[in-house]
Amino acid sequence: MIELCAGYPQALLRALGHPVTWIGRLIAALDRLLNRNTADPHRRRYAGIFAILLLLAIVGSITFVVERELLRMAFGFIAVAVIASTLIAQRSLHRHVADVADALERDGVAAGRAAVAKIVGRDTDALDAAGVARAAIESLAENFSDAVVAPVFWMAIAGLPGAALYKAINTADSMIGHRTPRHEAFGWAAAKLDDLVNLPASRLSALLLVAAAALSQNASAAAAWRAVLRDAPRHRSPNAGYPEAAMAGALGLSLAGPRIYGGIKIDDATMGDGRRDATAADIRAALSLYRYADAILLGFVAVIAGILIAPI
Repeated sequence: MIELCAGYPQALLRALGHPVTWIGRLIAALDRLLNRNTADPHRRRYAGIFAILLLLAIVGSITFVVERELLRMAFGFIAVAVIASTLIAQRSLHRHVADVADALERDGVAAGRAAVAKIVGRDTDALDAAGVARAAIESLAENFSDAVVAPVFWMAIAGLPGAALYKAINTADSMIGHRTPRHEAFGWAAAKLDDLVNLPASRLSALLLVAAAALSQNASAAAAWRAVLRDAPRHRSPNAGYPEAAMAGALGLSLAGPRIYGGIKIDDATMGDGRRDATAADIRAALSLYRYADAILLGFVAVIAGILIAPI
């Protein structure tokens, strides 16, 4: 609720940075120190495993101590909650995706490309208006899992250290978990571990979106469920297909499919069997579904917390 209402203040970001950027600097330092271009692939893979273990040891130790010491203080749980809120991205995700819809509606496809380029890794220069809208909706679905549900899931299980360790793994995957000459071996452990820790949240995200569709007048829960069962396992990612398929089915769209990354065309299965000609209005419909799903998540966590702290 803290993150949803307040986000991460820009003044604080300018003054201190963000916990994820701090983690990113540590990952970059480990990459420079341990990822030797002269080493053979086997050595680089082992170096990558060591880098991930060292990253997790550092992040886990710091956050464990911080949580333990704060919880010893009166009302220290509030401070822990404030710190933990920086590891969730409900508000910023909504804002960045809404910016794409605003840009498309107000200034056209060129502005939409510039806005969506801030939240996707694919090449955006050749996207038409429908491609921009699909990219924004796909990013919303995938990041609902990666940036909202997953950190909340691991926070519920292991507190502040759980969420921080998840963000460390997810950030490492985004920085070094690529099939490039430099990172294919070194980033192998980061990519595989990210797939593993995102597995429960991706399935939960799909269920939340199906439930959200059931509450929405403009979405179909049945179509969302069919798309998840039919299409999600065919996605090139073991996790991203689940929320993307749920979103596509709910809104009557066809998402994913072939995309271009770094000038290279990547073939992928389509999620959903609806329209390809997505619009800014579809982005807004996806944001509405996202808000419903997020509200269900908040309610579910609150109920579980209430049960756990209720007197026996």
